[in-house]
Amino acid sequence: MMYLILMAVIFNMQIALNPGPWRAINDGVMGGVSSGRMVQSEDGLRFEGELSLENNGGFASVRRVIDQDLSAANRVRLQIRGDGRKYQFRLRQDGAFDGIAWRAEFSTTGDWQAVELAFSEFIPVFRGRRVPAAGPVVPASIRQVGFMLADKTAGPFALDIRSIELL
Repeated sequence: MMYLILMAVIFNMQIALNPGPWRAINDGVMGGVSSGRMVQSEDGLRFEGELSLENNGGFASVRRVIDQDLSAANRVRLQIRGDGRKYQFRLRQDGAFDGIAWRAEFSTTGDWQAVELAFSEFIPVFRGRRVPAAGPVVPASIRQVGFMLADKTAGPFALDIRSIELL
């Protein structure tokens, strides 16, 4: 059985890989027609879909709520295999649908890779625009994690995910 691991220095939590807790939020919320979803795959989870630039669209995303105490965390480690595109890993410090997110970008190669992102690399954004006044990530306040594709390139995409570790 494969596991999605969300872990902090003090707390370890394993969740059977299940796309159920992941919620898709795509550019349809503003008139676009991109599609994105989290599905189960033989390797774990897969964030997949099709990015469209029609109707001023251009993003697909998935996220899930977490309720662990992450106050001791300072980075995230991903075991991923992408399609050569640049993705974002995103953190949110509330459970709201809309609002500020902290994003860090990573490039994929087509092979399995470990990507480590320090919280200091995350940039606060709101609808794609930087919000410097939001300050840095506050680990104890993290309530959502997610992935987004917004690389301005139309077409199908797929990101396989073996694990997410908050360290």
